[in-house]
Amino acid sequence: MAELAQDDLEALKQAKVLLENPGFTARLADLVGTPLEQGFKALPRAASARIGEVVSSALNQCLRAALATMPSQPAVRHAPWNKAHKLATAVTGGVGGFFGLAALPVELPFTTTVMFRSVCEIARNEGEDLASITGRLQCLSVFAMGGGPKAQGAETGYFAVRAALATEMKAALDTVARGGTAASESLLVRFIAAVASRFSVQVTEQMAAKAIPVVGAVLGATINVLFMDHFQSMAQGHFTVRRLERAYGADKVRAAYEAL
Repeated sequence: MAELAQDDLEALKQAKVLLENPGFTARLADLVGTPLEQGFKALPRAASARIGEVVSSALNQCLRAALATMPSQPAVRHAPWNKAHKLATAVTGGVGGFFGLAALPVELPFTTTVMFRSVCEIARNEGEDLASITGRLQCLSVFAMGGGPKAQGAETGYFAVRAALATEMKAALDTVARGGTAASESLLVRFIAAVASRFSVQVTEQMAAKAIPVVGAVLGATINVLFMDHFQSMAQGHFTVRRLERAYGADKVRAAYEAL
């Protein structure tokens, strides 16, 4: 098989920059300028469990709702509306920052759905088939990416996250292919749970930042924009890699990625 064309190698290089940049935690700490430990102390003791419940519910809702109103192929092709999606989450972030954890059950499902639609647009723009269950689960998997600090690269790197989700995704896809409705529903729940376990860490960090006195009310909108920007970057990197894998094969693309 041919080596990657120069344009594709450049695209892969940009994808790696996006995917291997410092995680959401580091970017959030830089923005807030205050140790996140203060925010964690300000969160109620039962907050983590509550956040986990809301995250799982939000991912379930967005998987069903976001694509219900989004065709797999647009009538008119356009670039993803990244700025519009950021604006929408900025508004909810401002409200959420003001009301704090109490607003989470309302804010997070809306924010997650908007983010998921943005991820889907980026995926579709890179040639992903959103009519397929594979395409939809690949969009959902973006929420598991880029959560850890750079120092943990071996455990939280891009291909490590894909490998961690691969078993659950394959089980769900195999069962759907065999037409097992009840079983496939159960395996989809397991896949969502695997994504939620990683996504909830980043949501907890986001809520901790908003819980810091004054920061929550003043920077809630900015924190949400950063949250959206993070997952748009993960999506652009991930679906660029997926597009190149369809053209050159997964092994060749991974070898080129690691050699960069």
